[in-house]
Amino acid sequence: MAKTKTAFFCQNCGTQYAKWVGQCAACKEWNTVVEEVIHKDQKTSWKTPNSTHKKIAKPLRVNEISTDKELRLNTHDLEFNRVLGGGLVPGSLVLLGGEPGVGKSTLLLQIALKLPYKTLYVSGEESQKQIKMRADRILPNSNNCYILTETKTQNIFQQIEAMEPDIVVIDSIQTLHSDYIESAAGSISQIRECTAELIKFAKETNTPVILIGHITKDGSIAGPKILEHMVDTVLQFEGDRNYVYRILRALKNRFGSTAELGIYEMLGSGLREVNNPSEILISKNDEGLSGTAIASTVEGMRPLMIEIQALVSTAVYGTPQRSTTGYNAKRLNMLLAVLEKRAGFKLGAKDVFLNITGGISIDDPAIDLAVIAAILSSNEDIPIAHGVCFAAEVGLAGEIRPVQRVEQRILEAEKLGFTTIYVSRNNKISLNTPKINIELVSRIEDVASGLFG
Repeated sequence: MAKTKTAFFCQNCGTQYAKWVGQCAACKEWNTVVEEVIHKDQKTSWKTPNSTHKKIAKPLRVNEISTDKELRLNTHDLEFNRVLGGGLVPGSLVLLGGEPGVGKSTLLLQIALKLPYKTLYVSGEESQKQIKMRADRILPNSNNCYILTETKTQNIFQQIEAMEPDIVVIDSIQTLHSDYIESAAGSISQIRECTAELIKFAKETNTPVILIGHITKDGSIAGPKILEHMVDTVLQFEGDRNYVYRILRALKNRFGSTAELGIYEMLGSGLREVNNPSEILISKNDEGLSGTAIASTVEGMRPLMIEIQALVSTAVYGTPQRSTTGYNAKRLNMLLAVLEKRAGFKLGAKDVFLNITGGISIDDPAIDLAVIAAILSSNEDIPIAHGVCFAAEVGLAGEIRPVQRVEQRILEAEKLGFTTIYVSRNNKISLNTPKINIELVSRIEDVASGLFG
């Protein structure tokens, strides 16, 4: 009987040690090193033991590599395509992470049912009947999606060799286990080994693989950090249980931008693509309410109109409170200091609360002017006129600074029916837009006088 081999792995970063240590030398975390059983006598391969075909890669010049085949596979989901950069790249590995219950399995099952390609959906968490119940709600009639409930990678690859799918979906990577590693499913070594086998399969057969990954309580992908380095794309599926909307972001993308945003609405029949995000980010309130301003922002290539709400009130408990939702609290403090120092508004003894509606977070500095307008509107208790929006950055000297792609922001505002937009005087604008009035401003005082007289 072969001697059992064990090794020690850091559960946070995956670093291997010969013996137990209290602190990981790589990530500096304490009490994360655990012992796992390993067994590496056999040579690892995604191929089944009965397969004798071996493919040996040869080096090619860059100009000799053929790109005759389609470079991307259309997933027939506009939001998913946008975040990926135009579709699935053959031979790529995509990792999708998110909170429990946010809709990761629903999203990928919905995409698998829509695809015109032969798709294998492998589930290690649900039975075929459970998946069938969800598929009946989303898209009952699909001839290209095959469901397999299996957790052993060798059995999965046997089925893959038999049916030769165009796309493989794994739900989830933490439930898989390989015969070449004797530790439990979900352990550091099992996740790393199963991912390595899937990468080898994807690259050798040019088949895209989509993985679902669990996350830890602090929001990071469960397993070794090397998992995110191994895959080509890391997607984050976010959502609030109090909202029906879900946001898809790219944290890493070797084949596209990481600034793109996909928005979905969770319905009983699955996830609906939201092609016009402004419909969910702007409230349909016709009443004039103080403390509300509309900002024109850009996420990736997509312009968005978002609603910013501010509440300014006298501090009751002595020390003023500064609270934000979806916005950087330090930047709010900076803007309040600019208002007090440069514009003369006394806000040092008042509570300020700021909220970006829709449950999303925005880092675009172009919403600074809208934040200031909302704060001043709440402070003066005067509502901003209907049809007014903002797109400008505010500097420490109180000047209104120009922002990138301002013409795209103006066109989006015009398309949604806004009549006035405040932008920096230093922006070079060559648009002829008769339906929207472009107000060019250079100081905060100009904005305050224009809005409130």
